[in-house]
Amino acid sequence: MSSIPLTLNLIEGSVSFSFSPEAARELKTATDQLMERLKAIAAKPTPGGGRVAPQPPLEYRYTGEVFLEVFCNPNIWPTPFAAKVLLTVRNANIRLTTEAELTRIIEDINQYLEQVG
Repeated sequence: MSSIPLTLNLIEGSVSFSFSPEAARELKTATDQLMERLKAIAAKPTPGGGRVAPQPPLEYRYTGEVFLEVFCNPNIWPTPFAAKVLLTVRNANIRLTTEAELTRIIEDINQYLEQVG
């Protein structure tokens, strides 16, 4: 387990917790796939065009010293840059559920991966 905590910046404030580099890479892969789905939705012309096929949501779960859940329905956001995720961080003593900006979470994960090498 890495001694460097993962810090996720929220719309107001931030949260830091122990997170493994392997789990961070898995979360990065999941958010990268979500971004591709969001870009596909945003690129589809809507006026007079065909309906965009619904895209599957991001449902990421990690259990370690804390439980982390990240959820995003890409079908409700007009662009990847407007997208927000529902974030839940909990352990036996505390539970935090809030929204966070997807692009900020991606930046935080990338920064963490650079730190842990």
